[in-house]
Amino acid sequence: MKRIGFLSFGHWSPVDGSRTRTARESLLQGIELAEAAEELGINGAFFRVHHFARQQAAPFPLLAAVAARTSRIEIGTGVIDMRYENPLYMAEEAAETDLISGGRLQLGISRGSPEPALNGAANFGYVPADGEEPADMARRHTEVFRYAITGAGIAQADPRQGAGLLPIQPHSPGLERRIWWGAGTRKTAVWAAEQGMNLMSSTLLTEDTGVPFDQLQAEQIRMFRDTWTEAGHDFEPRVSVSRSVIPIADDEDRQYFALSALRETRDQVGVLDGAMSRFGKSYIGEPDRIAEELARDEAVRAADTLLVTVPNQLGVDYNAKLLGNIAEHVAPAIGWEPASASPHASVE
Repeated sequence: MKRIGFLSFGHWSPVDGSRTRTARESLLQGIELAEAAEELGINGAFFRVHHFARQQAAPFPLLAAVAARTSRIEIGTGVIDMRYENPLYMAEEAAETDLISGGRLQLGISRGSPEPALNGAANFGYVPADGEEPADMARRHTEVFRYAITGAGIAQADPRQGAGLLPIQPHSPGLERRIWWGAGTRKTAVWAAEQGMNLMSSTLLTEDTGVPFDQLQAEQIRMFRDTWTEAGHDFEPRVSVSRSVIPIADDEDRQYFALSALRETRDQVGVLDGAMSRFGKSYIGEPDRIAEELARDEAVRAADTLLVTVPNQLGVDYNAKLLGNIAEHVAPAIGWEPASASPHASVE
């Protein structure tokens, strides 16, 4: 069974054509879109985290609000930049959010992506230790966070009040199995498998071997799964990939995306952060045609979860219509069926 979720970057801007002009509108519309997606049988509502930009930044208030207004849909991030995080405070926030949701949190984390700030994490008070790179600091924060959410002891008790090590409270059992690492290369996917984290792979890989994007990403997924098996973890991993999927079903769709259909339907290769990178194509066009193309995508076939990026600045009504068209005309081609109305059973 395939799962489908939406991934919102949470942009807002007071410009012509934007239906998401303020931060408040972006947040409230994110909640409303999650409710609409759940009604359609969509499996997940995921949100991008970006600092020092007009996008959603602190994810847990939004995720908790979505959790309180829904009952079945998975909620998650894609991804939290761990360079910026206090891992123990994040462990408290994540556990509380997961408890509110009833175990529906799927938390995507990573080293982060290029950002507008020159050295943003330092402004938050986090600087790599001697001999560390920023990526090393992100992994160090991740290790502490993942240890804390298991319920293990962290802080020495005041001997006047007890003994031993005190765990972070509250504890949400099973959350440690619902952490995903956003991997931009085959090497980092292998590392994520060794660590026992699920794999989250987007429309960008910061490497290029000359093969089409979906084949390179499928190779990344195979390496992840092989390493997972070798590591002997005691639960089955999950793998998600992101795609831009825009069925053009009416004149409104053509008005917004007809030109994009001409220029964004092939892979792009370029330099990002000093590395040759490959960007995946968008699936834009007549629903039947893009359904056939998506069904041939090797990485989509290899993953269990597809996250479709949504143009959130076009508003809730448009994006609910977009998700409805994907659900009806495109998603069945990859083996998806709408989520049932039964209470959500989390994957642990």
